[in-house]
Amino acid sequence: MNRLFGASLRVRLLIGTLLGVSAALLVAGLVLSNLFREQVARQFQAGLRVHLDQLTASVEAGPDGQPVLSAALVDARWNKPYSGLYWQVDGLQGGRTVPALLRSRSLWDATLSVPADVLADGEVHVHDITGPDGLGLRVLERVVHPDDQPATAWRLSVAQDTRELDEAVSSFVGVLVLSLGVLTVALMAAAAAQVVVGLAPLRSLQAAVSALRAGRLQRLEGDFPAELQPLVDDFNGVLDQNTQIVVRARTQAGNLAHAIKTPLAVLSNAAARPDTAPGALARLVDEQVAQAQRQVNWHLSRARAAAAVGVPGVRTLVSAVAGPLVKVMDRVHAGRHLDFDDRTADVPLWFAGEEQDLQEMLGNLLDNACKWARSSVLVEVSATSAEKGAPRPCLQITVEDDGPGIAEALREKVLVRGARVDEQMPGSGLGLAIVLDLAQLHGGTLRLERSEALGGLRARLVLPAAV
Repeated sequence: MNRLFGASLRVRLLIGTLLGVSAALLVAGLVLSNLFREQVARQFQAGLRVHLDQLTASVEAGPDGQPVLSAALVDARWNKPYSGLYWQVDGLQGGRTVPALLRSRSLWDATLSVPADVLADGEVHVHDITGPDGLGLRVLERVVHPDDQPATAWRLSVAQDTRELDEAVSSFVGVLVLSLGVLTVALMAAAAAQVVVGLAPLRSLQAAVSALRAGRLQRLEGDFPAELQPLVDDFNGVLDQNTQIVVRARTQAGNLAHAIKTPLAVLSNAAARPDTAPGALARLVDEQVAQAQRQVNWHLSRARAAAAVGVPGVRTLVSAVAGPLVKVMDRVHAGRHLDFDDRTADVPLWFAGEEQDLQEMLGNLLDNACKWARSSVLVEVSATSAEKGAPRPCLQITVEDDGPGIAEALREKVLVRGARVDEQMPGSGLGLAIVLDLAQLHGGTLRLERSEALGGLRARLVLPAAV
């Protein structure tokens, strides 16, 4: 059994097919042989019934009241000793049987020993007994009364050797076994051909995977059956995802190197100048180290978010993140006396991602709104349809303020990492860029629009929802 489970798919399919075919043919053979036996037995008994009817029509009472044949039975086997076809007439008197009042010449000096039973007038019983030559006989019997002797009863029996029945069945079974054997061989050949042809696409798939591993292909290509095409598509999807991960990792590494390169160059130039004052150098080092630290934190946060995207079972309740963030922003900007309207508390929507990512995105949007708001900040969440026909459900988080807003021509610019509209406002220019990158990593979007409710900026964040 272990060898069977460890065998190749081709061998297992062949063995399974052969076992199924063999079982089906065995059942079919048994059913056909039984049906044939029943049919032959019915015909055999129908022939005996004809003989019994002929005997019944020919037997009548003689002058002495004993049964006699009014007409000779025409079958020559009645007169040939031990021919295998016999008839006999027994008398029934007072519950006692008088055997062989009349019998066929084929019985010679033997009699038919029919089991004693009670028969109604005209009723026919069937028995299997041993004949005079030691062979099996099938007997049909009937009780009749002479017309002028209602008190007299005769039991008429006809019997025939069952060798013809057995030989017919044996001959049929032999032909059936031979036919089923030929059919089994043909089906085995057909099964082998089917397995070879059916597994041919798997060999093509294996060749494509080998070419992919050897670097000759970038994706699985070829004509595959409809049953294998979903597997090929999913595999190509995994390849595309891995390619995106590699490209993203290279891009992040390059961006990080470029971002740190500038502070290092500034520090190197400052250190190379002998006239740089110690105080100025210290401030410059602090500024550039802080800049480098922000860039490192930014890229580490992005890398962590990219690794967590798509993890099954991870979800975050939006209101559980929005409520605490609004309270934090209220304390941070307490001096500005802002009015926060948090409408997420009673909306049970879940973000399909980690809580830290949602805090990062929503925190940056709230911080940006608080910096520019005059007096009011509004936060809402609602279910929405996915963009571009994406199959998964989405949710929409909007953060609005009553500040000056952003001109439509500048909305794309502020989403670029490091870009700032007002250099006098404190910040690094990374907040909205972080939100956009994290949203895109999760398959979402960020749109900057004019707030119809408050008149300032409306940040509309669409993210995948967990169900």
